[in-house]
Amino acid sequence: AMPGTLAALHVGLGDRVAAGQVVAVLESMKLFMELKSPAAGTVTRLGAKPGETVAAGAVLIAIEPDPTI
Repeated sequence: AMPGTLAALHVGLGDRVAAGQVVAVLESMKLFMELKSPAAGTVTRLGAKPGETVAAGAVLIAIEPDPTI
């Protein structure tokens, strides 16, 4: 895994997201990767701002999944 730059952030704290929704775009070595939410839920933490370099494995967005019924 390589470090990259947070190219775009599509969510904010407290935002509701759907499973599979694109939440951010990461750029590494001129390749752009869409980061998608693994589950429906609420954004509880943002670990970087657009333009910042991030380490491999860093938590960029924390999402609290919706409770299952």
